[in-house]
Amino acid sequence: MELNSQLLSRLDYVTSTREARAAMAREILAQPETLKELLQIGVGRQDAIGSRAFWILEFVYKASPTLLHDHLDPFCEGLGALREESSIRPAAKVCELLVKAYYGKQKAPPLTLRHRELITAACFDWLIGPHKVAPQAYSMETLYLLGQDIPWVHQELKAILDQHYAQGSAGYQARARKILERMDKSG
Repeated sequence: MELNSQLLSRLDYVTSTREARAAMAREILAQPETLKELLQIGVGRQDAIGSRAFWILEFVYKASPTLLHDHLDPFCEGLGALREESSIRPAAKVCELLVKAYYGKQKAPPLTLRHRELITAACFDWLIGPHKVAPQAYSMETLYLLGQDIPWVHQELKAILDQHYAQGSAGYQARARKILERMDKSG
């Protein structure tokens, strides 16, 4: 049995419980060479197995952020193709964590301008699309940070948040309010 087939088979049995996702992430961490295949499955499949791959990717990234650094091209290039809400939420969270690390004091991931542009495009799509509040909130934070380097982002982000604020859920409004306050303070 080929490794990809084994990985597909394993993903078929992963449940949404934290324990199951963490256990599968430990398997990937024990065999880091499988991360490339996990990412290919996540980006290449618009179904439950593709979503599970992104669930695991989020756990892997949180446990060992540098593992994703060699795979930033396929990760960022695949963001725009995601359609499953269950894939978008963990992908948006990984984007937020990547961008926070890039602009923070942690060991920065090697995000190129192209990576940041792809993340920006995906986050704007998730923010304005019919998505749940979690990916929208992660996208707000990510876009706020990316606006430090990409001049037009803050202006567009503010316009979108102002336009959608009244119809947003309480969670959306709370995050939007914080982001708008931070933008007002930063000038």
